[in-house]
Amino acid sequence: MKIGVIDYGMGNLFSVEQALKRLECEVVVSANPQELATTDALILPGVGAFPDAMKRLSETGLDRFVREQVDANKPLLGICLGMQLLFEESEEVAPTKGFGFFNGKVTRFTGETPTGEKYRVPHMGWNTLEFKSLPKWLEDQAFPESKYVYFVHSFYAANINREQLVASADYFDTEVPGVVQAENVCGMQFHPEKSGEFGVFLLEQWLKGVGVLAC
Repeated sequence: MKIGVIDYGMGNLFSVEQALKRLECEVVVSANPQELATTDALILPGVGAFPDAMKRLSETGLDRFVREQVDANKPLLGICLGMQLLFEESEEVAPTKGFGFFNGKVTRFTGETPTGEKYRVPHMGWNTLEFKSLPKWLEDQAFPESKYVYFVHSFYAANINREQLVASADYFDTEVPGVVQAENVCGMQFHPEKSGEFGVFLLEQWLKGVGVLAC
């Protein structure tokens, strides 16, 4: 079983690839749809601006490829910006359409609470996840005691479908969707490959859940 990491020029490919190899996955990192099509599941990483990412995916035809693979029921995991691309739209730089696999709009942290307290943007560092519901790949699992994961982002998904929310983090009274799931598509706003024991746990359970790793 193989996992494909989509290379569209804006992903944190090395750290993702190394984390997968440490879990003894057979990894294909490629920008070639024909090569990626031979894999059993896909990861869409991402670092940078939403409009630039969607432009690169469109120019390479990888946006069409991703849609076709999801329609064919292939599992897809979006990480950080890769998760944001899975939503309907982003306001970053200029309104830009995303894949629309999840309901909601990607918006910027305001930097100020309703009571006027200022806070730092980006949301950068360790934060804890609170689970709202468990997808099948997390059911009946013994969770590590610490549920801290590592975030680096200035934008987050707002006005989402609550039925698609798996876990969230609180950042100055803003609910930040951390894990979302809709059928065969999953998103993680944090970097599981940089999130220590709990990040590795979540990545490993997702890989087992989609059949890339043996249970």
